[in-house]
Amino acid sequence: MTWIDAATVAWRNVRRRPTRAVLTVLAVALAAALLSALLTIAGTAETRVLDQLAKGGPLSGVKVSAAAPDPIQLDQDDPDAGEPRILDDRALDRFASLPGVRDVFPVVRAGVFVTSPGGTDGEDAPEPFDTGMVGVDLGRPGLLPISVLAGRIPGADATAEVAVSEGYLRRVGLSRERAEEVVGDEMEVSTPRRTEPDDGRGRRRRGIRSRFTRMLIVGVVAQDAAGGDLLVPIDVAADARAWTTGGIDGGSTLDVSSSPYGGAFVVADGIDEVGRVRDEITAVGYATSAPENLLASVERYVHVVEIVLASVGLIALVVSTLGIANAMLAAVRERRREIGVLKAIGARDRDVLRLFVIEASVLGGVGGVIGAALGYAVAQTVAAVVNGYLADQGLEAAEIVVSPLVLAGTVIGSAALATLGGAVPAWRAARLPARDAVGAL
Repeated sequence: MTWIDAATVAWRNVRRRPTRAVLTVLAVALAAALLSALLTIAGTAETRVLDQLAKGGPLSGVKVSAAAPDPIQLDQDDPDAGEPRILDDRALDRFASLPGVRDVFPVVRAGVFVTSPGGTDGEDAPEPFDTGMVGVDLGRPGLLPISVLAGRIPGADATAEVAVSEGYLRRVGLSRERAEEVVGDEMEVSTPRRTEPDDGRGRRRRGIRSRFTRMLIVGVVAQDAAGGDLLVPIDVAADARAWTTGGIDGGSTLDVSSSPYGGAFVVADGIDEVGRVRDEITAVGYATSAPENLLASVERYVHVVEIVLASVGLIALVVSTLGIANAMLAAVRERRREIGVLKAIGARDRDVLRLFVIEASVLGGVGGVIGAALGYAVAQTVAAVVNGYLADQGLEAAEIVVSPLVLAGTVIGSAALATLGGAVPAWRAARLPARDAVGAL
């Protein structure tokens, strides 16, 4: 009996018992779908986190401030070592030219006073308080250390939208769980400016003049770009800072830094470049910080999750293999006469073995193909739900990574495990004596 003859007979036997074949294929398909979906989701998670780190992202960023760094880290021959440096456009261009740097985001901080719209639970509104207004480029939030807790981030070109921090929630007596309650409220923001008006008698008295702006709270965020309870587009914060520094003495009595930027967020090309980029920026006189230990922990945990998900899918596939073995054992018992007839007309043990092995492989292969397609559909559905959430948070969508190796491995693995599951029943069928098989009831 040739392989083609064995495959033909095996296919006919599968078609003669459609119910059992369908149930067996379904068991394999569900297990294969679970395995392929979990591997695809794990691969996407790895791409979203690890690959994004490799290409540069919020976790591969370096925070830069104008404060003087630790002199131990500086070149002691530098006469300006340990002195604060001006953080201006020239400095940002210098950062951008460093090897291993992907993007540079300036951060503007302005001191403001905030009057919240009212208290909570019938309480009076809190007294106006001073805080920082942080401005960054909100056109690419996915590269910045910003997480949306409720609502959304302000539009990149919005002039009267603001997102508040958890610190603001505490000031108005709300917990993080009640963050949604402030979304949609309006606040009054006053920007101070030092003045020296004429009192009408030829004398000038120094004072503070404030510019008031009503702003709509569109979201609550956790941000690590700079200290402050208000997050706004960079142009809004720059305008507020310009107003303050436009007073006499450049607004120096209002504790305004001489640097046009309160800081910068430098995104490295990848996690491996963070240390080198940080050292180079520190060497030219700027204080830096980066979550390097966190990055290594994230990398390890993502790999652990990937292993766990793959293990769950593999266990399901092994369970389906046991189901195939049980189905094939039942088939051997039912087809003893058929096996006896085949041997009586000259079929050898290896021919019978080949017949049952091919039948098990067909069931596993068909189940694997269906399972791979179903797993891909499940992964796409999960991705749609996840991307909807990411869109609400103002973050970039996670693109599903469909690995041809995963799909091919699912099909081949299903067929291989099914073949393995059918090996013992096939061996028993091959070893069955022709006389006993023909004489079986």
